[in-house]
Amino acid sequence: MIDPNFKAMLDEQAAAAAEMPPLETLPPEMIRVGYRAQRTAQNQNTSPAEVIARELTVDGAVGPIAARLYTPPEAITPGPCVVYFHGGGFVIGDLETHDGHCRRLAAGSNARILAVDYRLAPEWPFPASHDDALAATRWAFDNAAEIGVDRGRIGVGGDSAGGNLAASVAIDLREDARRNLKLQLLLYPALWPETETASRRERDGPVLTKAAIAFFEKALGAIGHPHGVRAAPAQARDLTGLPPAFIATAGFDPLEHEGRDYAAALQAAGVEAKHVDYPTLVHDFYVMGDVSPAVIDAAKEAAEAIRVAL
Repeated sequence: MIDPNFKAMLDEQAAAAAEMPPLETLPPEMIRVGYRAQRTAQNQNTSPAEVIARELTVDGAVGPIAARLYTPPEAITPGPCVVYFHGGGFVIGDLETHDGHCRRLAAGSNARILAVDYRLAPEWPFPASHDDALAATRWAFDNAAEIGVDRGRIGVGGDSAGGNLAASVAIDLREDARRNLKLQLLLYPALWPETETASRRERDGPVLTKAAIAFFEKALGAIGHPHGVRAAPAQARDLTGLPPAFIATAGFDPLEHEGRDYAAALQAAGVEAKHVDYPTLVHDFYVMGDVSPAVIDAAKEAAEAIRVAL
């Protein structure tokens, strides 16, 4: 059964959601503002204030992009770091929507979290987000000393679309001897397997509906692109040599089975991969800290995975 706290939230939101016009009829910025307001409101009481947040810029693919470095109060220097990409279907989400989540990861792991504000679709279609994620990760390695990071203890992470970016970066950097990732933290990642999974086929929400998935995929524009397979880590023909993975999935999420299957594929390729499923939770739960104590427990487990790996 679904977590009762999330069920109460979804029941409360159901009437308002039914009156909303289709996503494709709304300007992207309007959708972003609504998502930002909702998620920031759901992290007022569980966001560790003691974590220091520093605004900075990092290299994107075509110029500087915004980022935020989260440093827990007892972090060592130089110390471990996760370059983190927010979720939101490559269309919504930003540094604010994931602020509480990144603070929880930093506080729980005692590692720095470098959150990256990559370019969003549809204004910037594929491969802009993927190119920015790769450039920002390279920047973290090349500027590690400046931000208090040990370049030998860097990982990548992300949720949903951000999990896609993290998995893609891990594949892109596999042959880069100068930039050796130690972890890929993939939280209910969107991985686009070649064959539609049962969870994608059978589940229409909650939170992530079939209409939303179609909207996000159309906005990104990776399907049909000559290099679109780069946006589909689950379709990679060779997964050997990738960094260890921690993959979390949710039982009430259309993306559940692709995360589970990717963990199995990594293991079959000889990659250390841990899969944790939260059967009562929904898509996007990590960024709804105030909704249920189960979110805090799951965040602690993800943070522990960072601590152990790095």
